[in-house]
Amino acid sequence: MPVYEYKALNAKGKSVTGIIDTESAVTARQKLRASQIFPIEIKEVYATKKSTDKPGSISLSLLFSKVKKSEITMMTRQLSTLVGAGFPLVSAISTLIPQTRSHIFKKILSQIKDSIEEGSSFAGALSVYPDTFSPIYINMVRAGESSGTLEIVLERLADITENQQALTNKIRSMLAYPAIMTVIGSGVLFFLMAYIVPRITTIFKDVNRALPTPTRVLIATGDFLKAYWWFLFLLIIAAFFCFKAVQKKERGKYIIDRFLLSLPVAGDLLRKLAVARFARTLGSLLENGVTVLSALEIVKNIAGNVLIAEVIENAAKEVEKGNALGKSIEAYDVFPHLSVQMIQVGEQSGELESMLNKVAQVYENEVETTLIAMTSWLEPVIILVMGVVVAFIVLSIVLPIMEMNKLVQ
Repeated sequence: MPVYEYKALNAKGKSVTGIIDTESAVTARQKLRASQIFPIEIKEVYATKKSTDKPGSISLSLLFSKVKKSEITMMTRQLSTLVGAGFPLVSAISTLIPQTRSHIFKKILSQIKDSIEEGSSFAGALSVYPDTFSPIYINMVRAGESSGTLEIVLERLADITENQQALTNKIRSMLAYPAIMTVIGSGVLFFLMAYIVPRITTIFKDVNRALPTPTRVLIATGDFLKAYWWFLFLLIIAAFFCFKAVQKKERGKYIIDRFLLSLPVAGDLLRKLAVARFARTLGSLLENGVTVLSALEIVKNIAGNVLIAEVIENAAKEVEKGNALGKSIEAYDVFPHLSVQMIQVGEQSGELESMLNKVAQVYENEVETTLIAMTSWLEPVIILVMGVVVAFIVLSIVLPIMEMNKLVQ
C-alpha cells in the first residue's frame, strides 16, 4: 500500500505534518478530513508500485538505499517504551512511522503494520525484510511474542545494537587518525617522488660522474612512478576486485579468514571481537528463551569468520548429542582459553547466560585497551617512517651537490 507524506492544518489552524498509508492521494485526503485534518500538500514517500509487486520488494529509486542501524536501534528503543506503556503493537508502530526520517524505513514500517493488521505475527512481518532486520532480531522478537515479554526483548535488542554500535564507533575513532595520517603521508610522498624529485634530479643526469647509490635509486624510483603511476593505480584496483572475488568463494574466504587470524596482533584482536560478538548474542538469545541449538544456529551466521563459524557449527552438533558447550568448543582450539573456561564454569553453575555476558564484556574491554595501546605507538611509527623516507630523499639530493662543490673547489 502506498505511503503519503502530508502537510495540513488541524481544527485549531495549526500546521501539522505526518504520513498516512492508503490506496491513493484522494483516499488520503478523505481520511485526513474525516479526522478534522485539512491537507495542504500530499506526496508519495516512494514511487508508486504495481499491485503485482511482492511484499518486501523495493522500487528502483530505492534499490541502493539501506536502513541505518542507528535508525533500527532508535525505533526498537521507542517501540519497547510504547509497548511497555500499554500501547497495542499496531498503534505503537503507527506512532513511530511519522517520526522516522528515512523514506524507505517509513515504507517498511508501514508494510509491517499492514501485515500485522492482516493477521501476521510481528516476527513474521519482520522476516519479509532480511536485509533490514537480522536473524537475531527476528528470532528474539519471535521468542518475545511466544513468551509474552515483547517489551523486554525489544529493550534488550536495543541494548545489544547500542553496545555493538558503541564498540564499532570506538574502534573507528581510534583508527581514524592513524589511517588519515597514512593516506595523507603516502599521498605527499608519492607526489614528491613522482613530480618534484624528477625535476630536481634532472640537473644530475648531465653530470659525467657516477652518482651516489642513494641518488641513482631515487632517480630510478622517481622516473618509474612518473611513467607508470597509472599502472600502479590500476594494479591496486585490480587487487581490490580480485580480493573481493576470492572472498565470495567459500574456499577463498576460508583461506583469508585463516590468514587474518594468524596475524600477530590483528589476528588476536579479530578473534577477541568475534568471541565477544558470539558471547553477547548467545547470552541474549538464551535469556529470551531461545533454545541452545537454535541460538547456536543463529550465532553461527554472525560470527564474522568462517573458522569460528565452523567451530560453532561443529559444537552445535556435539551439544545435540548431549555434550557440554564448553567442552565442544575447547576441542577445536580456536576460542581463547579463558573464554572456554568461563563458559564451562557458567554451565556447571547453571548461570551460562550471565557468564556469556561477562565473556563479552571481558573481551570488548581487552580489544579497546589493545587498540588504545596500538594507536599510541602507531602514530609515532608512521611519523618515523615518513621522516626516514624524507631524510633519504634529502640525502640523495644533497650527496651529489656536495661532490660537485668539491670538484669546483
